[in-house]
Amino acid sequence: MTTIENEYLKASIDTKGAQLSSLIDKATGVEHLWQADADIWPWHAPNLFPVVGGLINNELLVDGEKYAMSRHGFARQSEFVLLNSDDVSASFSLPYCDKKLKVYPYKFDYQVLYTLIDNSLRVTYKVINLDKRSIYFSVGAHPAFNVPFNAGEKYEDYYLEFETDEHLETELLSADGFFNGESHPVPTPKNRLQLTRQLFDADALVFKKLSSRMVTIKSDKHDQSLSVEFPHFSYLGIWAKPGADFVCIEPWLGCADSEGHQKDIKQKEAIQKLNIGHVFEAPFFISL
Repeated sequence: MTTIENEYLKASIDTKGAQLSSLIDKATGVEHLWQADADIWPWHAPNLFPVVGGLINNELLVDGEKYAMSRHGFARQSEFVLLNSDDVSASFSLPYCDKKLKVYPYKFDYQVLYTLIDNSLRVTYKVINLDKRSIYFSVGAHPAFNVPFNAGEKYEDYYLEFETDEHLETELLSADGFFNGESHPVPTPKNRLQLTRQLFDADALVFKKLSSRMVTIKSDKHDQSLSVEFPHFSYLGIWAKPGADFVCIEPWLGCADSEGHQKDIKQKEAIQKLNIGHVFEAPFFISL
Protein backbone atom coordinates (compact mmCIF):
# COMPACT_ATOMS: atom_id res chain seq x y z
CA MET A 1 0.00 0.00 0.00
CA THR A 2 1.27 3.46 -0.93
CA THR A 3 0.07 6.49 1.03
CA ILE A 4 0.30 10.13 -0.02
CA GLU A 5 -0.90 13.15 1.91
CA ASN A 6 -0.85 16.92 2.17
CA GLU A 7 -2.44 19.48 4.48
CA TYR A 8 -5.95 18.58 3.34
CA LEU A 9 -6.12 14.95 2.20
CA LYS A 10 -4.66 11.53 2.86
CA ALA A 11 -4.95 8.90 0.12
CA SER A 12 -3.87 5.26 -0.03
CA ILE A 13 -3.42 3.21 -3.21
CA ASP A 14 -3.04 -0.56 -3.59
CA THR A 15 -0.73 -2.01 -6.24
CA LYS A 16 -3.49 -4.50 -7.17
CA GLY A 17 -5.36 -2.64 -9.85
CA ALA A 18 -3.58 0.58 -8.84
CA GLN A 19 -6.81 1.05 -6.90
CA LEU A 20 -7.47 4.00 -4.65
CA SER A 21 -8.46 2.39 -1.35
CA SER A 22 -8.81 5.32 1.04
CA LEU A 23 -9.44 9.06 0.81
CA ILE A 24 -9.61 10.88 4.13
CA ASP A 25 -10.54 14.51 4.72
CA LYS A 26 -7.95 15.50 7.32
CA ALA A 27 -10.05 18.44 8.60
CA THR A 28 -13.01 16.23 9.54
CA GLY A 29 -11.41 12.78 9.74
CA VAL A 30 -14.11 11.46 7.38
CA GLU A 31 -13.25 8.47 5.19
CA HIS A 32 -14.90 9.23 1.86
CA LEU A 33 -14.12 6.01 0.00
CA TRP A 34 -16.21 2.86 0.32
CA GLN A 35 -14.22 0.28 2.28
CA ALA A 36 -14.96 -2.73 0.06
CA ASP A 37 -17.25 -4.79 2.28
CA ALA A 38 -16.93 -8.21 0.62
CA ASP A 39 -20.51 -9.12 1.57
CA ILE A 40 -21.87 -6.13 -0.38
CA TRP A 41 -19.40 -4.95 -3.07
CA PRO A 42 -15.72 -5.90 -2.70
CA TRP A 43 -14.14 -2.93 -4.48
CA HIS A 44 -13.10 0.62 -3.63
CA ALA A 45 -12.43 2.37 -6.95
CA PRO A 46 -11.46 -0.01 -9.76
CA ASN A 47 -9.67 1.33 -12.83
CA LEU A 48 -11.18 0.04 -16.08
CA PHE A 49 -8.93 -0.96 -19.02
CA PRO A 50 -8.84 -1.95 -21.88
CA VAL A 51 -12.66 -2.11 -21.99
CA VAL A 52 -15.48 -0.46 -20.07
CA GLY A 53 -18.59 -2.52 -19.38
CA GLY A 54 -19.47 -5.96 -20.66
CA LEU A 55 -18.73 -7.69 -23.95
CA ILE A 56 -21.11 -10.06 -25.69
CA ASN A 57 -20.03 -13.64 -24.90
CA ASN A 58 -17.19 -12.10 -22.84
CA GLU A 59 -15.27 -11.84 -26.11
CA LEU A 60 -13.20 -8.99 -27.51
CA LEU A 61 -13.02 -8.99 -31.31
CA VAL A 62 -9.80 -7.69 -32.85
CA ASP A 63 -9.35 -8.01 -36.63
CA GLY A 64 -11.67 -11.01 -36.71
CA GLU A 65 -9.97 -12.85 -33.83
CA LYS A 66 -11.78 -13.53 -30.56
CA TYR A 67 -10.12 -12.92 -27.18
CA ALA A 68 -11.56 -13.80 -23.77
CA MET A 69 -12.24 -10.59 -21.84
CA SER A 70 -14.31 -10.12 -18.70
CA ARG A 71 -16.42 -7.10 -17.81
CA HIS A 72 -14.41 -3.88 -17.38
CA GLY A 73 -11.17 -5.53 -18.57
CA PHE A 74 -8.21 -7.04 -16.79
CA ALA A 75 -6.51 -4.01 -15.21
CA ARG A 76 -8.57 -4.06 -12.02
CA GLN A 77 -7.44 -7.65 -11.33
CA SER A 78 -3.77 -7.07 -12.26
CA GLU A 79 -0.75 -6.30 -10.12
CA PHE A 80 0.77 -2.93 -11.05
CA VAL A 81 4.35 -1.79 -10.56
CA LEU A 82 4.98 1.32 -8.45
CA LEU A 83 7.00 3.56 -10.77
CA ASN A 84 7.69 6.35 -8.30
CA SER A 85 6.21 8.16 -5.35
CA ASP A 86 6.81 11.13 -3.09
CA ASP A 87 4.80 12.84 -0.35
CA VAL A 88 1.98 13.98 -2.64
CA SER A 89 2.12 11.76 -5.74
CA ALA A 90 2.42 8.16 -6.86
CA SER A 91 2.58 6.54 -10.30
CA PHE A 92 1.71 2.94 -11.19
CA SER A 93 2.37 0.96 -14.37
CA LEU A 94 0.83 -2.10 -16.01
CA PRO A 95 2.91 -2.98 -19.11
CA TYR A 96 1.98 -5.62 -21.66
CA CYS A 97 3.39 -9.12 -21.27
CA ASP A 98 3.05 -12.46 -23.04
CA LYS A 99 0.07 -13.37 -20.86
CA LYS A 100 -1.72 -10.09 -21.62
CA LEU A 101 -1.06 -10.44 -25.37
CA LYS A 102 -3.12 -13.64 -25.33
CA VAL A 103 -6.24 -11.69 -24.31
CA TYR A 104 -5.46 -8.23 -25.74
CA PRO A 105 -3.12 -8.29 -28.75
CA TYR A 106 -1.58 -4.82 -28.40
CA LYS A 107 1.70 -3.75 -26.84
CA PHE A 108 1.06 -0.99 -24.32
CA ASP A 109 1.97 0.55 -20.99
CA TYR A 110 -1.12 1.51 -19.00
CA GLN A 111 -0.38 3.87 -16.12
CA VAL A 112 -2.44 5.40 -13.32
CA LEU A 113 -1.00 8.57 -11.78
CA TYR A 114 -2.19 10.08 -8.49
CA THR A 115 -1.37 13.65 -7.41
CA LEU A 116 -2.69 15.68 -4.47
CA ILE A 117 -3.27 19.34 -5.30
CA ASP A 118 -4.59 21.24 -2.27
CA ASN A 119 -8.03 19.74 -1.52
CA SER A 120 -8.16 17.70 -4.75
CA LEU A 121 -6.84 14.35 -5.88
CA ARG A 122 -5.98 14.26 -9.57
CA VAL A 123 -6.18 10.79 -11.13
CA THR A 124 -4.65 10.50 -14.59
CA TYR A 125 -5.00 7.59 -16.97
CA LYS A 126 -1.99 7.32 -19.27
CA VAL A 127 -1.59 4.87 -22.14
CA ILE A 128 1.66 4.56 -24.11
CA ASN A 129 1.57 2.82 -27.49
CA LEU A 130 4.54 0.43 -27.61
CA ASP A 131 3.24 -1.41 -30.68
CA LYS A 132 4.13 -1.08 -34.36
CA ARG A 133 0.52 -0.22 -35.21
CA SER A 134 -2.30 1.88 -33.79
CA ILE A 135 -3.89 0.45 -30.67
CA TYR A 136 -7.53 0.66 -29.53
CA PHE A 137 -8.86 0.77 -25.96
CA SER A 138 -11.26 2.28 -23.48
CA VAL A 139 -10.58 3.63 -20.00
CA GLY A 140 -12.90 4.42 -17.13
CA ALA A 141 -13.14 5.07 -13.42
CA HIS A 142 -15.46 3.38 -10.90
CA PRO A 143 -14.90 5.09 -7.50
CA ALA A 144 -17.43 4.39 -4.75
CA PHE A 145 -17.99 7.16 -2.21
CA ASN A 146 -19.45 6.66 1.25
CA VAL A 147 -22.93 8.05 1.72
CA PRO A 148 -23.81 9.31 4.25
CA PHE A 149 -20.62 11.11 5.23
CA ASN A 150 -21.37 11.22 8.95
CA ALA A 151 -22.95 9.02 11.61
CA GLY A 152 -26.58 9.72 12.38
CA GLU A 153 -27.42 10.77 8.80
CA LYS A 154 -29.53 9.00 6.18
CA TYR A 155 -28.73 8.07 2.59
CA GLU A 156 -31.80 10.02 1.51
CA ASP A 157 -30.35 13.22 3.02
CA TYR A 158 -27.98 13.39 0.03
CA TYR A 159 -28.28 14.33 -3.62
CA LEU A 160 -26.09 14.69 -6.69
CA GLU A 161 -25.78 18.19 -8.11
CA PHE A 162 -24.90 18.53 -11.80
CA GLU A 163 -22.74 21.37 -13.02
CA THR A 164 -25.17 22.68 -15.67
CA ASP A 165 -28.85 22.45 -16.57
CA GLU A 166 -29.55 18.93 -17.76
CA HIS A 167 -32.41 17.07 -19.39
CA LEU A 168 -31.03 13.66 -18.56
CA GLU A 169 -31.92 10.36 -20.15
CA THR A 170 -30.40 7.12 -18.94
CA GLU A 171 -29.57 4.44 -21.50
CA LEU A 172 -31.29 1.26 -20.37
CA LEU A 173 -29.41 -1.98 -19.80
CA SER A 174 -30.56 -5.57 -20.23
CA ALA A 175 -30.34 -8.11 -17.43
CA ASP A 176 -26.96 -9.12 -18.89
CA GLY A 177 -25.63 -5.55 -18.75
CA PHE A 178 -25.91 -4.67 -22.46
CA PHE A 179 -27.65 -1.60 -23.87
CA ASN A 180 -31.09 -2.49 -25.22
CA GLY A 181 -31.62 0.60 -27.39
CA GLU A 182 -34.11 2.20 -25.01
CA SER A 183 -33.74 5.26 -22.79
CA HIS A 184 -35.68 6.78 -19.93
CA PRO A 185 -35.83 10.37 -18.61
CA VAL A 186 -34.24 11.10 -15.25
CA PRO A 187 -35.73 14.22 -13.63
CA THR A 188 -33.17 16.62 -12.14
CA PRO A 189 -35.08 19.61 -10.72
CA LYS A 190 -32.65 22.42 -9.93
CA ASN A 191 -29.87 20.16 -11.35
CA ARG A 192 -30.39 17.75 -8.43
CA LEU A 193 -30.67 13.99 -8.53
CA GLN A 194 -31.97 12.82 -5.16
CA LEU A 195 -30.33 9.68 -3.81
CA THR A 196 -32.83 7.02 -2.79
CA ARG A 197 -32.63 3.33 -1.96
CA GLN A 198 -34.62 2.53 -5.11
CA LEU A 199 -32.65 4.67 -7.57
CA PHE A 200 -30.50 1.81 -8.88
CA ASP A 201 -32.99 -1.05 -8.73
CA ALA A 202 -32.79 -1.35 -12.54
CA ASP A 203 -28.95 -1.14 -12.61
CA ALA A 204 -26.71 1.85 -13.29
CA LEU A 205 -27.79 5.17 -14.70
CA VAL A 206 -25.74 5.75 -17.85
CA PHE A 207 -25.59 9.17 -19.49
CA LYS A 208 -24.17 9.53 -23.00
CA LYS A 209 -25.41 13.07 -23.73
CA LEU A 210 -24.22 14.92 -20.67
CA SER A 211 -23.34 18.62 -20.73
CA SER A 212 -21.97 18.73 -17.19
CA ARG A 213 -18.37 17.80 -16.55
CA MET A 214 -18.68 17.89 -12.78
CA VAL A 215 -21.02 16.13 -10.33
CA THR A 216 -21.09 16.90 -6.60
CA ILE A 217 -22.40 14.86 -3.68
CA LYS A 218 -24.21 17.24 -1.30
CA SER A 219 -26.63 17.32 1.62
CA ASP A 220 -28.99 19.99 2.89
CA LYS A 221 -27.95 19.00 6.44
CA HIS A 222 -24.42 20.47 6.22
CA ASP A 223 -21.93 22.12 3.85
CA GLN A 224 -19.59 19.15 3.36
CA SER A 225 -19.40 18.01 -0.25
CA LEU A 226 -17.41 15.85 -2.64
CA SER A 227 -17.03 16.65 -6.34
CA VAL A 228 -15.89 14.54 -9.28
CA GLU A 229 -14.72 16.63 -12.24
CA PHE A 230 -14.10 14.85 -15.56
CA PRO A 231 -13.26 17.35 -18.31
CA HIS A 232 -12.11 14.76 -20.86
CA PHE A 233 -14.69 12.00 -20.33
CA SER A 234 -17.79 11.93 -22.54
CA TYR A 235 -19.88 9.27 -20.74
CA LEU A 236 -20.89 8.98 -17.10
CA GLY A 237 -22.22 6.09 -15.06
CA ILE A 238 -23.85 6.49 -11.65
CA TRP A 239 -24.50 3.36 -9.61
CA ALA A 240 -24.79 1.78 -6.19
CA LYS A 241 -25.50 -1.71 -5.03
CA PRO A 242 -29.16 -1.47 -3.98
CA GLY A 243 -29.30 -0.81 -0.24
CA ALA A 244 -25.56 -0.12 0.13
CA ASP A 245 -24.20 3.05 1.74
CA PHE A 246 -22.25 4.36 -1.23
CA VAL A 247 -22.65 5.90 -4.66
CA CYS A 248 -20.31 5.47 -7.61
CA ILE A 249 -19.61 8.39 -9.94
CA GLU A 250 -17.95 6.86 -12.99
CA PRO A 251 -16.38 8.88 -15.84
CA TRP A 252 -15.92 6.70 -18.93
CA LEU A 253 -14.31 6.79 -22.35
CA GLY A 254 -16.08 3.70 -23.62
CA CYS A 255 -19.09 1.60 -22.67
CA ALA A 256 -20.70 -1.84 -22.77
CA ASP A 257 -21.84 -3.58 -25.95
CA SER A 258 -25.40 -3.25 -27.23
CA GLU A 259 -27.61 -6.31 -27.46
CA GLY A 260 -27.08 -8.24 -30.70
CA HIS A 261 -24.22 -6.02 -31.84
CA GLN A 262 -20.85 -7.68 -31.29
CA LYS A 263 -18.37 -5.37 -32.99
CA ASP A 264 -14.66 -5.35 -33.68
CA ILE A 265 -12.78 -3.18 -31.20
CA LYS A 266 -12.16 -0.58 -33.91
CA GLN A 267 -15.93 -0.08 -34.32
CA LYS A 268 -16.85 -0.17 -30.63
CA GLU A 269 -18.73 2.82 -29.29
CA ALA A 270 -16.52 5.59 -27.85
CA ILE A 271 -13.34 3.58 -28.49
CA GLN A 272 -10.00 5.39 -28.25
CA LYS A 273 -7.38 5.10 -31.01
CA LEU A 274 -3.73 5.74 -30.22
CA ASN A 275 -1.27 6.02 -33.08
CA ILE A 276 2.23 4.52 -33.19
CA GLY A 277 4.56 6.16 -30.67
CA HIS A 278 1.84 8.35 -29.20
CA VAL A 279 0.78 8.84 -25.57
CA PHE A 280 -2.78 9.24 -24.29
CA GLU A 281 -3.60 11.08 -21.05
CA ALA A 282 -6.96 11.83 -19.43
CA PRO A 283 -7.23 13.18 -15.86
CA PHE A 284 -10.20 13.47 -13.56
CA PHE A 285 -10.38 15.13 -10.14
CA ILE A 286 -11.92 14.24 -6.78
CA SER A 287 -12.28 17.33 -4.60
CA LEU A 288 -13.50 17.92 -1.04
